[in-house]
Amino acid sequence: MQAKGMLAGLSALLLLSTCSALYEDQIKKFDWRGVNVGALRQSRVDLNHFQPRILLSTNEGVVASVCVKTGEIVWRQVLEQKPRGDIKLLQVSGFSDDSSDTAAAPIGSNMGFDMLTVQGHAPALVRGWNTNMGALEWEWSTMPLNTERALDGLWFYSRSVLYHVVPTWKSHLEVTAYFASSGHSTGSTSKVMASWITPENCLLSGTYYICVDGKQLISLDLVSKSGQAFRTALEAEPKSKLQPLAGLNGVLIADGKLISVNKDQAVCSGLQSSSYAVGTFNYRKILAYADVASGILKINAVYLDNCSPVAELEQGVPFPEHFGTPSLNSFDCKLKRNGEGKGCLFLFSTSAESILAVQGGRIRWSREEALANVIDTQFVDLPLADTEGTLENEMKGKAVDFTSFERDIVSAFLRRITTQAVQIRSLFLHVIGLGPPPTATQRAGLVRDSFGLHKMLVVLTRSGKIFGIDNISGKHHWQLYLPNVKGFDNAEQMRLIIQRSAKHFPLQPLCTILAQDAANGNGVLYRFNPITGQASEGGLLQLDYKVKQLSLLGETENDFVKGILLLDASNKVHVYPQHATSLADGLYLYTADVKTSELTGYFVKYAGGQLSSTHIWNVRLGGHNSEQQIIGVAGKNPIEHVHSQGRVLGDRSVLYKYINPNLVAFVTQAPDATHKSILNLYLVDVVSGSVIFTMTHRKVRAPLSIVHSENWLAYSYFNEKVRRTEITTIELYEGKSQANSSVWSSLQAPPMPLVERQSYIIPTIVEALRETITERGITNKHVLIGTSSGSIVEMPWHLLDPRRPIASTTQGREEGAIPYIPELPLPTESHINYNQTIARLRNIYTAPSGLESTCLVVATGLDLFVTRVAPSKTFDLLKEDFDYILISIVLVALTSGSLIVKHLASRKLLKQAWK
Repeated sequence: MQAKGMLAGLSALLLLSTCSALYEDQIKKFDWRGVNVGALRQSRVDLNHFQPRILLSTNEGVVASVCVKTGEIVWRQVLEQKPRGDIKLLQVSGFSDDSSDTAAAPIGSNMGFDMLTVQGHAPALVRGWNTNMGALEWEWSTMPLNTERALDGLWFYSRSVLYHVVPTWKSHLEVTAYFASSGHSTGSTSKVMASWITPENCLLSGTYYICVDGKQLISLDLVSKSGQAFRTALEAEPKSKLQPLAGLNGVLIADGKLISVNKDQAVCSGLQSSSYAVGTFNYRKILAYADVASGILKINAVYLDNCSPVAELEQGVPFPEHFGTPSLNSFDCKLKRNGEGKGCLFLFSTSAESILAVQGGRIRWSREEALANVIDTQFVDLPLADTEGTLENEMKGKAVDFTSFERDIVSAFLRRITTQAVQIRSLFLHVIGLGPPPTATQRAGLVRDSFGLHKMLVVLTRSGKIFGIDNISGKHHWQLYLPNVKGFDNAEQMRLIIQRSAKHFPLQPLCTILAQDAANGNGVLYRFNPITGQASEGGLLQLDYKVKQLSLLGETENDFVKGILLLDASNKVHVYPQHATSLADGLYLYTADVKTSELTGYFVKYAGGQLSSTHIWNVRLGGHNSEQQIIGVAGKNPIEHVHSQGRVLGDRSVLYKYINPNLVAFVTQAPDATHKSILNLYLVDVVSGSVIFTMTHRKVRAPLSIVHSENWLAYSYFNEKVRRTEITTIELYEGKSQANSSVWSSLQAPPMPLVERQSYIIPTIVEALRETITERGITNKHVLIGTSSGSIVEMPWHLLDPRRPIASTTQGREEGAIPYIPELPLPTESHINYNQTIARLRNIYTAPSGLESTCLVVATGLDLFVTRVAPSKTFDLLKEDFDYILISIVLVALTSGSLIVKHLASRKLLKQAWK
């Protein structure tokens, strides 16, 4: 019995010693997470509730409660993705168009609701929520007979009844009424003939369905038994799209003016504003409106019964430009604590996808919800301190005026003495308090650290807003907003490009945003300093042509600015800045049409001071019936370094990697009568246009994620035959000899590579793939796998290696290859974001740090997560628990002991000499 107890204790000790975990003091030490809700769609501000709150729904399919005082999220529910999670209606109890209407449940009943949402269309889900804790209390669904027409369906709530309106354009409306809490139909579906309805000119305002027809409005009261259409004359045909005014039944906004088609609802027709909201003040219904003039947000209000102004609510607030154009969403008023009048909180949404709360003549808080739609990020090195910059300048300086080696040494010595004298003088002046004041970047702590781990994270969002974020603390140092810009055609997003880094002291770094003008479709360039956020090189540049393709030049002039080469719609070539035009000579470009799956290659030539492009090759991947469409393109990271040129085999020979920097992977998908869906992979050399390798997967479909690095490729897809997600990996090798060990040339027709391939099963849905990258490429490569559950798994490449043998062999053990097992493990210790779940994870970006062992990571989705990983552990950095005191004591003891022993040895030698 005693022996069994000892054995159990020994087993427990062994298990404890092999545990891998995250220590409590390490949580959020090297990472941080920003939690978002998305661009605001509907909201309700309730200051008179026993727990004041702001209830809202967003365009990202999120319902949430936000703290009135700070703007922090009290609770958040992330619904299904679109179209299933598209929120059609948000109804809060007591906030319907009829103020006497309430959805509170009777005592003992569980079928009431604090908040009701309607989402999706096929099926439509109706849910009741508890607003105190965000819990789902009940739900019911309805499946339409025609799913295509239900996509345009609308919902409204009136007197405990939920109405579903499905239009059939230029024909009729189908209106179905349901009891809101139970989902039972109140009767049959009514059909209202309306041959004048069109998708561009109609909207729903309360219970009224309204369409514009030239200089008149045609409206229907959908809860009226008559079903008669009413016509309302307009002074002029509306120039902008009509908008409903929430809170007033049958009222809409046309060109900034209020128009009512409801005879029982009067409006103040003399008002002119860009946004309105309805609320109560002093037990009277009021209409608030807000506009921006000369950088001041002016808020005013009038009583609805007599249109007299509410003087207590008039206020002006300084409004920064980076917020964009504000739109008043909702507001509420509450009696102040001292009893002197009422205080109101106004909630705004902006064109930059920000949420603002204005109270007491100031912006009380703001939420930057543009970060819920990040489309590109870059890590930028921070500038050096003045003393370090001077030293680096000295190390890079060249004495061009001296011709002899001796005089160059003398000049270097004089520069060193001068530099140290200046540093001593600066130190002395700093000590006595007379030194120069620190710069703005130094006061903000934006100075490069010794290991290059502290960087500026520049983030570009879908709305055109750019952020400069500290990657260590998560602080927003600056914000920019580019109005009226959007992504490109062919499903291409805006691009964020680093033209000059901060490594070229004293020159300032330079970043460029390339976008498309939302009005005319021409290209837009915006150049700025990524450290300060200030415009550089002229700032905004409007191009007079549409951008078809871009490329960053590899060489630079004396200003260290990498030129941007642009190919326009007429295949003309442009370079910015223009003095770098000659550097584009001999460059190769390619374009890919997503719909037709056609690839085109161009050669750029510089002659006579002009650039020209020549069409050199064309590849069609669409198939014989042109049904295949490109769903994924993956090139190699341009800053990637390949440290090892080959792989050592078990017999000590070398298998050389096929490292083609011009190789790009294209994935196409097409429907198939036999296999439902077919996925094709093409590896194409985009310089010569030759197809290096192709592979076909049958009965598989998207979602597709792909990563391409060095000589390998990994991509994930969904296998419909066995209903699971799989990852296929490919490695390319030249063989046991290299065609050219120094320079790669795609024009010399290198031999076709040897291809190793393998597939693996992963027990989760993959949303994103990205490889780790380091400064010199010495560290092992890991693949970061973003999952649908919001976790990021760090997968070592040796688990994805396509050369994993089926059975354990001597050669495999010599290579260090693990025997093949189809299932990939997902241990919890491999989740680099532990319990920091990233909702709606979409992309993962990586960048090297100053340490070869460490890679910087940012994951984007609805949330933003920043961390660092060390694939081969931190071999170039001391551990956190390194015992500095012990090593210091040991060094002091060894030094003292050596001195004492030296003294004793010299005395012994002296005594022996006197004998």
